[in-house]
Order: sequence, then structure tokens, then C-alpha cells
Amino acid sequence: MGKQWEVVIGLETHAQLSTVSKIFSGASTQFGAEPNTQACPVDLALPGSLPVMNRGAVERAIRLGLALGATIAPRSIFARKNYFYPDLPKGYQISQFEIPVVQGGSVTIQVPANEKSGTAAYEKTVNLTRAHLEEDAGKSLHEDFAGMTGIDLNRAGTPLLEIVTEPEMRSAAEAVAYAKSLHSLVQWLGICDGNMQEGSFRCDANVSVRPVGQAEFGTRAEIKNLNSFRFLEEAIQYEVRRQIELIEDGGTVVQETRLYDPDKRETRSMRSKEDAHDYRYFPDPDLMPLVIDEAWIARVRSELPELPEAMQARFVEQYGLTAYDAAGLTSSKGMSAYFESVVGLVGPTHAKLVANWLMGEVSSQLNRDSLDIADSPVSPAQLGLVIQRVADGTISNKIAKDIFQAIWEEKATDDNAADRIIEAKGLKQISDMGALEAIIDEVMAANQKSVDEYRSGKEKAFNALIGQAMKATKGKANPQQVNELLKKKLSS
Repeated sequence: MGKQWEVVIGLETHAQLSTVSKIFSGASTQFGAEPNTQACPVDLALPGSLPVMNRGAVERAIRLGLALGATIAPRSIFARKNYFYPDLPKGYQISQFEIPVVQGGSVTIQVPANEKSGTAAYEKTVNLTRAHLEEDAGKSLHEDFAGMTGIDLNRAGTPLLEIVTEPEMRSAAEAVAYAKSLHSLVQWLGICDGNMQEGSFRCDANVSVRPVGQAEFGTRAEIKNLNSFRFLEEAIQYEVRRQIELIEDGGTVVQETRLYDPDKRETRSMRSKEDAHDYRYFPDPDLMPLVIDEAWIARVRSELPELPEAMQARFVEQYGLTAYDAAGLTSSKGMSAYFESVVGLVGPTHAKLVANWLMGEVSSQLNRDSLDIADSPVSPAQLGLVIQRVADGTISNKIAKDIFQAIWEEKATDDNAADRIIEAKGLKQISDMGALEAIIDEVMAANQKSVDEYRSGKEKAFNALIGQAMKATKGKANPQQVNELLKKKLSS
């Protein structure tokens, strides 16, 4: 399949902006209120009500534009996108058409290795076409009303930033890597909470296929409202298969809008795809052009946090981490802050050890308990002390993991929890040379066969002896010392 056909994907992502009020009214954007309790006269399109631009929404658009290295339009225009739908009270949506607020820009993505297809991990830059401000529509509810549809207008007027890529992605894996990068970035910048279950971040995927080597694009289908990375991946994979089979069977792909059904794991037709002229776009006469001056851009730029790419480069430079570790530690602002807190306690010489803990033990526990790093039961101070005790030889790595587990399970609140548990359970590492020598002599005497095998050149026997020595000390021996002592005794 991959040899004959090339997949072409572009994504349109709607990020709900984290403002307290709506884009053109003062109504609340809070999620989960009773239906229609957060829709004011402007949202309901009552006669005589007029929209007023929310400065906070514009500020968030500027922030994203700067982070993407895009051009911020000094003057952008709001347009009316006309269509009739029950959840659209005005009969049009206020959006931006010809002149959007953010133009161009790019996102650098890390595409993970794929064992199935044998492809290695690689980096790619995805260019963006634009990002424009618009209002959300309301919501049609079909479940609760037998034979009828309920309309909830709480969401009408909620500020959205629609971020549109060039059709440059060539696989579902690239599309997911891009969506994850963008998802992480909007949260990092504090412009969107990224809550996909609540619809704060949703993607539309434009998918087409063409024979390898063909320059012009195939006919695309747009899959709407994908609100999880898994659904995004599954929907694209299904759609690619559908289009290829259709063409190979002598059919043609129709330009249309499709929905993904996660239960059946397939896309299905929703409506024929409209073109821009179907919406009869024209400038909104109620809204002045949006003018953004250099001083405003400069102020927003000065308030930007350190961006993930810059932070990754700094972690590699400052702490000697690998690019892979640096990318993992900057996957979220919370993770990077946690890392730097722990490094601040244990010192930069142990940064690699801290990175290993965060990417390994901490991440797997967070995944197991479906927690965010911000809700980790083990604080940076507590983890810092565990790592210090490994570094200063008080405990072995294996025992450190048990202590970490204990702090996690008991949700300890004291910073010195590690020392308390080491003391209470008598877990200090045996570093006394005399005591260790006696144990190793016993192990060698009890495992004469392994001793003889090692001396006759079988390296594997050495590991068996190390294992027995660690077992005899209940894992409390310093592995390095055991190693050195055993080698010394075996060669004598």
C-alpha cells in the first residue's frame, strides 16, 4: 500500500481559548452549566444586540503566533460565514476569512519509531497556513429527547482559535505527533486548557491519497470533530484504506465531510463538502477591523514563557541530557518544572539520574494511576531525597524504587519521608567492607560450581554469583562494591 499510494493530510484544530468570558459578549465560558444559562442577548442574537471584541482572546492569538514564529497581521478583519443550522442563532458564524490574525508559522514534531513498519524516529517541521479567531456554535443534543433535538446555546460565542496546517503530513503517525505537539504548546502558553473530553481541543483531518510521484492532490474528505489522539489516528487509517480501495475498485473519492464512529471504527458520510463560496463570506459590518500595533506585540513577547524547543536545547546544553530525554521532560510545563525543582535539590551533576527517574518510574506510576505530574503524590522534595540517598550510597537503586513506591502509596506529606522509611525498615546499604567480605566468602563457598565455571572462562557464572550475593544481603549491598570484591576474590 505504502509503495503505490502517498497519503496527504492537513489538520484544522479548534483550540478553545482560556478566557473567562466569550469572544463577543460578557457571558461566562465555564463548562458544565445548566443548558442555556450562559447565553446572553448577544449569543442569542436578540435584535439590537451588538458584538464587542474580547481583548483577552486577541492576546492569546498573538501569544500563539509568536510561539509559532508566525506573522501577526497588523490589521485583520472579521467576516460572517453564513449557514443555517439550529445551534447557530444568528444564521451566521463570526469568523475570519481573507485576512486572519496569525499567518504562517511552523511546528517541529518528533515522530516516534514504528517497530511494525521498521521506521526509525525522525523530526519534521510542519508549516502552518494560518490561525484565525472565531466564535463557537451551540450544541444540538439528540440523546435526551425522544424524537426531538434539544439546543443548548451555552457554547455559542465561546472563543476559538482555528489553527490550519499546510497539507504536509504523510501518515497518521505524523498527524498524531503534530496534534500532540500543538496540544502541549497551547497548554504551555496558557491559552487553552487542552481538555479534549470537554471539547476544548478538537481536530478536523483533511485526508486524500495520490499515486506516488503524482504532483497534484487527490480529492480530499474532511473528518470532523476528532477529540482524542487515538480516534484521530484510527479515523485517518480507516479513511486512507477506504479511499485506496475505492479508487482501486474503479470508483472515485467524493469531496465530503465525514464523521468517525469509534464503536465501529469507521468513518461515514455526513454531508457533501461546501466550498468557501457556499458560505457567502462578507466582512461583518458590526465589527471594526482588528488592529494590533507593534507595542502590543512587544509586550506579549516579553511575557512569553521559555518555549519547549528553547528549553530542550538548554537542558541538553546545561545538564548534558540527550535530545530524547530533553523532549520528554518538556512534554508539559508541569514536567519541566518538576524536573528543575528536583535538580535544584540534588545538584546539576545528578540531572541524568533525575531524568531517568522522571522518564521511568515517575511516568509509569502517573500513567498507571491516570494522574498528571501536577497531582503526583510524590513531591519534588521527596523524590530529591530518594535520589540523594542513591547518589550518596545510603541505598541501592532497587531499594530506592521500593521507597518511592512506599511514599507514593502512603501519600506521605513530609519532605524527609525517604529517611524516615529507610530508618524504620532498616534499609541502609551495607558498605562495611568487612561485613561484605564475610558474605561473599559464604556465597563463594556455597556456590563452588559457579566459582569453578567462572575461573574456567564462563563469564555468565559471575552474574549468578553477584545475584546470590545481593540475595544474601537482601539487596542492601552496594552493587559496585560487591562487583569489585567478588572480582578480586575470584582472581586470587
